[in-house]
Amino acid sequence: MKKFIPKAIYYEEKIKEYELGKKLLEKYKNIPSYVIENHNNIEEMRTKQNKEFPNMKQNLIIGIRKTHKFVPNHKISNYLVPYTSSGCTAMCMYCYLVCNYNKCAYLRLFVNREEMLDKMIKEANKSEEELVFEIGSNSDLVLENTITGNLVWTIENFAKNNKGYITFPTKFNMIDELINLQHNGRVIIRMSMNPEEIITKVEFGTSHLKERIEAVNQLKKAGYPVGILIAPVVLTENWKTLYEELFITLKNELSPEVQKDIFFEVILMTYSYIHRKINEEAFPNAVDLYNQEIMTGRGKGKYTYKPEVRQEAEAFLQELLKQYFPNNKIIYFS
Repeated sequence: MKKFIPKAIYYEEKIKEYELGKKLLEKYKNIPSYVIENHNNIEEMRTKQNKEFPNMKQNLIIGIRKTHKFVPNHKISNYLVPYTSSGCTAMCMYCYLVCNYNKCAYLRLFVNREEMLDKMIKEANKSEEELVFEIGSNSDLVLENTITGNLVWTIENFAKNNKGYITFPTKFNMIDELINLQHNGRVIIRMSMNPEEIITKVEFGTSHLKERIEAVNQLKKAGYPVGILIAPVVLTENWKTLYEELFITLKNELSPEVQKDIFFEVILMTYSYIHRKINEEAFPNAVDLYNQEIMTGRGKGKYTYKPEVRQEAEAFLQELLKQYFPNNKIIYFS
């Protein structure tokens, strides 16, 4: 992957009080920078047109995370934990983080990592059961690590506590710095997989399928517990062919060690009016993910696949999993 070099830095003044804040400002001292009052409300970007979406993705915002509320989760973890970043430099056309036009598109880094990790460790230690903390629901931490080194720092400092687990998903293969860390088996890494055609046409700026598979094999060899998200499942015209080809590829190229105990999550795509408006202006030549014949409204401005379409897709994917990975656990369909 090409190294991310921001076009501009927007930062809160208080980041200078933190070690990581000072480090990032020094790292990008030759990049144009601007002081902002609040990382969550940058008027200059909120007023830009949708066609500017790819350009906004080239900016880097640095601030202090104020929200530290753990949200109960009953799928892959006990809690969803706000952590060291939000947003991403990639441009997946369905990204649920693109929640309010130009408010959430760009990558925001939070330098008060000690506070966030300390709270998580305290929560793990006071619990009678082994808790699992999802720290990657707001960003891609493998990508973020190439900028901040936060994931390496987190794994090293969380694992030595020797209680609880952290987990995160990723669409990236830049995992070399993670291979030799002392993770003590307490870091569960889940790789998001999609057919290469979907990756190329929809998940702009992410790693290719072959690269993701190689990364999973390396992580497993390094002792990490690993999982696979088939996510999001995009029901294009030829989706059955594409996803069967995906499972054949996974069966052929995942190592025997991975296949021995890999687990799966399957998530069907949701879409929204906001996505449609941004994508048609920012990516006018891209595929249209909205299909009126198979999608229906859900909530305010959101679209999901119709119940009968979802049922067909779930049955088909269940059958693929049964055929190619009969001994592996499916955590959930969503």
